[in-house]
Amino acid sequence: MKTIVLFDGQCHKSLLPLTFTRPVAQLRVGIFTIHEKWSRFFDQDVNIRTKDYLIDKFNSFENEADLGILGGLLPDEELVNVIESLSPNTILMKDGNVLAISPLPKNDDSMESSLSNYAVIEYDSSVSIIFRPQDIFIKNGDEILNDYSWIKKNTKSIKCHESNTVFGEDLFLEEGASVRGCIINCEQGPVYIGKNAQIMEGSVIRGPFALLDYSIVKMGAKIYGPTTFGPHCKVGGEVGNSVIQGYSNKAHDGYLGNSVIGEWCNLGADTNTSNLKNNYSFVKNWDYSKDSMQNTGSQYCGLIMGDHSKCGINTMFNTGTVVGVSANIFGGGFPSKFIPSYSWGGSDGFVDYEFEKAIELADVVMKRRGIEFSLADKQILEHVFNSTTVYRK
Repeated sequence: MKTIVLFDGQCHKSLLPLTFTRPVAQLRVGIFTIHEKWSRFFDQDVNIRTKDYLIDKFNSFENEADLGILGGLLPDEELVNVIESLSPNTILMKDGNVLAISPLPKNDDSMESSLSNYAVIEYDSSVSIIFRPQDIFIKNGDEILNDYSWIKKNTKSIKCHESNTVFGEDLFLEEGASVRGCIINCEQGPVYIGKNAQIMEGSVIRGPFALLDYSIVKMGAKIYGPTTFGPHCKVGGEVGNSVIQGYSNKAHDGYLGNSVIGEWCNLGADTNTSNLKNNYSFVKNWDYSKDSMQNTGSQYCGLIMGDHSKCGINTMFNTGTVVGVSANIFGGGFPSKFIPSYSWGGSDGFVDYEFEKAIELADVVMKRRGIEFSLADKQILEHVFNSTTVYRK
């Protein structure tokens, strides 16, 4: 069995703030994380190589591996076959981007010189890569379809309760899923309901949609696909084409559109995101890899929010707002479109969110879900606090 490693590469910085607290391959797009997708294609567990400060929590693989694959690269059958058949000492590239390396050298000072002796070959077919946070909701529909196809081939759905009104055939419920008194439209894409997940009565769901394990859609919610709610989320109100990574809540009314929300976040009641500018021009948002506002190339882009961030009731987010890790936003009016990590405030301005208070809150929030706030978690958040000081000046 080959040793396979998903490495962060150039995607890590461009995917901030979502990757401040996780390797690239741990991002969820569609139903599965990128790591889970590759494990399923190779029919084995694959490893991850990530940044130094994330090594302990995510068990980063630092030794030589038979294959290294870019962490933001999404698999398909043709691509997997090409990567599996790569000759030794070869780098597979596409449009200037490294896709795969055979073998992946040990992560030390000699790595660069080792790679200089590798042959470079160009991949002929198209590829799908998650480079920036908005790629997650842009590509979410295709990935729900891909992941749903794998699930349908390998697992059997339980029966849908007769109280639901269902249009189309592609509805899949895992064991323990509870859906009653809802309208579910699968004609534009599949609807997947994970283990012990619940959609409360009166909700209207239009696929493609994925609700992961133990998550809840509250009464009367309106969900437009392509949308994914990761495990242990609680969501209400109106949501369109958005991805919540997991363990986060948008439990009340308000609109979330064309957005990506990290873990351990909470959006207060009647929080609303703008996802389209009044003049219909392309949206710009903050790009950490360029340290500036950059054109997204899309008319639609709402909120990008890093882990452990919160906002109060009636918060309004402007089009293309990027919020870092452990920020706390509240008050009237629109806050700035780039809110650095550990910011505390709103449209009237921000001050630093004290680190000790932030980790006290993180500890409380995680314990409520029965998850320990570990020393590794604290060290990661401390690294983020120190490395983002420049943005809070």
